[in-house]
Amino acid sequence: MSRQPLSRLIHVAMLALCAPAMAASGTPAANAHDVLPFKATEKTLPNGLKVIVVPTGFPNLVSVQIPVQTGSRNEVEPGKSGFAHFFEHMMFRGTKDYPPEKYQAIITKAGARQNAYTSDDLTNYYTTFAKQDLETVLKVEADRFQHLSYPVEAFKTESRAVLGEYNKNSANPMQKLFEVQREAAFSTHTYKHTTMGFLKDIEDMPNQYEYSKQFFDRWYKPERVTVIIAGDVEPAKAIALVEKYWGGWRRGTAQVPVPASEPAAKGAQYRHVQWQTPTLPLVTVAFRQPAFSDTQKDQAALSMLLSLSFGRTSPLYKRLVQDEQKVDQLFDFTPGRVDPSLATIGARVKKPADALYVRDAILKTIAQLRNQPVDAQNLAHAKSAEKYSLIRSLDNTEQIASTLASYVHYQRSYGTLNRYFRVVDSLTPADLQAAARKYLVDDAMIVTTLSHDALDPLLSKLPKLADLDSPPAAPKFDVLVQKTSLPQVRFKLLFQAGSAHDPQGKEGLAALSAAMIAASGSTERRIDEVTRALFPLAGSFSVQTDKEMTTFTGTIHKDNWKQFMDIALPLLLSPGLREDDFRRLKDTQRNALQLDLKDNNEEEFGKERLQANVYAGTGYGHPVLGTSKGIDAITLDDVKAFQQKAYTQGALHVGIAGDVSDEMVAQLKDALARLPAGPGLPATAVPQGHKPNGLEVEIIEKNTRATAISFGLPLEVTRSHPDFPALWLAKTWLGEHRASSSHLYQRIRELRGMNYGDYAYIEAFPRGMFQFFPNPNLGRKAQLFEVWIRPVAPQNGHFALRTALFELGKLVDNGLSKEDFEATRDYLMKNVFVMTATQDQRLGYALDSKWYGTPEFTQMMRDGLAKLTVADVNAAIKKHLSAKNLSVVIITKDAAGLKEKLVTDAFSPITYDAAKPQEVLDEDRAIGAMKLDIRPEAVRITPAAQAFEQ
Repeated sequence: MSRQPLSRLIHVAMLALCAPAMAASGTPAANAHDVLPFKATEKTLPNGLKVIVVPTGFPNLVSVQIPVQTGSRNEVEPGKSGFAHFFEHMMFRGTKDYPPEKYQAIITKAGARQNAYTSDDLTNYYTTFAKQDLETVLKVEADRFQHLSYPVEAFKTESRAVLGEYNKNSANPMQKLFEVQREAAFSTHTYKHTTMGFLKDIEDMPNQYEYSKQFFDRWYKPERVTVIIAGDVEPAKAIALVEKYWGGWRRGTAQVPVPASEPAAKGAQYRHVQWQTPTLPLVTVAFRQPAFSDTQKDQAALSMLLSLSFGRTSPLYKRLVQDEQKVDQLFDFTPGRVDPSLATIGARVKKPADALYVRDAILKTIAQLRNQPVDAQNLAHAKSAEKYSLIRSLDNTEQIASTLASYVHYQRSYGTLNRYFRVVDSLTPADLQAAARKYLVDDAMIVTTLSHDALDPLLSKLPKLADLDSPPAAPKFDVLVQKTSLPQVRFKLLFQAGSAHDPQGKEGLAALSAAMIAASGSTERRIDEVTRALFPLAGSFSVQTDKEMTTFTGTIHKDNWKQFMDIALPLLLSPGLREDDFRRLKDTQRNALQLDLKDNNEEEFGKERLQANVYAGTGYGHPVLGTSKGIDAITLDDVKAFQQKAYTQGALHVGIAGDVSDEMVAQLKDALARLPAGPGLPATAVPQGHKPNGLEVEIIEKNTRATAISFGLPLEVTRSHPDFPALWLAKTWLGEHRASSSHLYQRIRELRGMNYGDYAYIEAFPRGMFQFFPNPNLGRKAQLFEVWIRPVAPQNGHFALRTALFELGKLVDNGLSKEDFEATRDYLMKNVFVMTATQDQRLGYALDSKWYGTPEFTQMMRDGLAKLTVADVNAAIKKHLSAKNLSVVIITKDAAGLKEKLVTDAFSPITYDAAKPQEVLDEDRAIGAMKLDIRPEAVRITPAAQAFEQ
């Protein structure tokens, strides 16, 4: 079944051919910039009749178009609306020499296609026929224009037919809506009524026979008429025929002024049409627009602006029609008119409950147009599309002639089309913004709705446009700039919002909300479109969520900055928030928790479980990914609410690095100033970790061939704590990540060959198995001292735990030697530059320093290390660390067997494939017999499937 587009419904409702906002051309001396290649011949006869002849190059056919500068605009007397359209009908009622039957027989014999239409400003009569009948057609057309004759009976009959047409059109809701809209908009000008006229006037039309002759004699005169002859025609012969048959038509004498202007609008208006039968709601927003001009930019600029903003390529169309599917049609209607008229944006809404939402979406877009210039490239594309769409349509003589008629009527000039398009071609983003500021104003706004069902009463309350998109206030955030010569530019947007803010029962909300920014597209582009757009730019926009912060990172070469900003920033400023993306990302997050973490990665699983156990009952007591039930409980509305509260200016820290200009920094600030100005989410409390009494063990029972071990304790020491440099040095000596020189690595991996590596930490290091250095922007208010024993053979699990505790115990009891202290400090004084070597690290650590309230990281660490003594370090070790009071997480297959060994303090032997020195074997025996004193009630077994379920 074919579907009638709303643009066609508008055409029917207005009974007008809307001059497209494009230009066509052709002058006696063809201009290379004109749209049409034809050479036209123009002549004005002594009686004022204008003749335009256009050889089109198409053979055999001729199209005669006769636009009359008479439309509903000319219906100036009260009670007499509808007569311009009425005469479109009466002109087929014949003359004395050519009564209707004879006239129609001639047209039929010519094999012609013939019709007429009326609009606000003109009535156009057109006939397309074989070229041999040109003289006949010009003769009979001249006769009816000069000698139209109809008896009162025919007049009354036709007036009833016009009423029938009105009644037919009255079934179209759009027709009625436009009637109400125009009646509200105009108090003086004749644009107050539509082309059909007011119903009361149409009903009275049978009584207006004498007036009808007066109307015809007044407006149907040669000085108001153009005869366009296009096709397979010789200009000189065609003009001679017009002179022969039309030259005797006498010029008119009537002087009846049309109201030239409408009084200034005095305020926004709302009108509602209650429709009697079921129909989809309509919502329109109209403003006064300037008169058509082929020299001034205003009307062309406004038309172009609304087409870009509400047409099929606009972000709002994509959002409302394609993505959210709240409307089935969205349109803009900016007809060129002789006098100032109305520009309309409208939508047909699928559900009455969405009418207010749709209205506000339209109004917000309008408000933004006044403050944000359109993209220059988008404007260039739109101008190109208008030009070439017009050219594409002009593929036959009749279309060429009819397009000319829709423009010629303004000034009876062939050049109007070309001049108008030159205006269009000259438009700039500034021109469009100037038009928005001049015409899209509250006082001139008319909102009209139509529905069968009740609509939200708030529709009658019209907001101020300025309230919908006020120019951004001064940003409520600072921008940290690290200027270098690197052409690759990177910015970080750090929000104080993380998984510690997850509501109870909705664990995972912060991570999912962030993913819905970075990986679900904007209102303008779906995520696949974003990916394709960024591909040739080699740009990226990613996110990292942790306990206290969410950080969005954009990176792009400076040459592609502007394009990147237009693609990436809308992800944050106007996120797409589509239901299908929500389902996709929710599934991804659930799989990341259940499969990637729990099923496929015992090491990260154990580290996350240790963190959760130590900080159980606090905001740090679940993975950033959330819990299975928490993820399942999250709705799209939860995400929207979280984003609205979390991603605000008050919660934002911004950094940018690379070869950045002041202009680029200003552009970033201006864009981010459109974020909500609120303070962000409430600050989280410092989590109080569980301090174990002895060794408290959770064994995760999982079908695995290895045993992974993590243990640790809560740590109040963060980067802002005075003991941070001391503990950093201690953990580095004990178990520097991925460093073969560290103590645990040497004793467990190198000496005994038990596993791949053994490390220690005083700061969170998620995803540590994949990286040498932790990511920046993992700031936390409380940390975890942790030892990570990478998987060992199950039979060595008990011994590996004892070995790590044995070495840790020696460190706590004996401290570092002066030699070990100095060697480790010397390493760190230099290594701190290595760990902050990349652009991302330098920028990220700088933002972290602002978050912690500390000096720049490398300087802080070097200054702190330089002041340390071995006594300082050993005192910090004794104060903050323990080898006896620890939380332990072990992932293994034989959970019951391991528990039995732990609670009985059974001897844990170890065997080697190669000979070992006697002192190692002696130490092994001592370690294997070391008492851990683990109480049975301090060991619990948890099936892996149950971990992080809720």
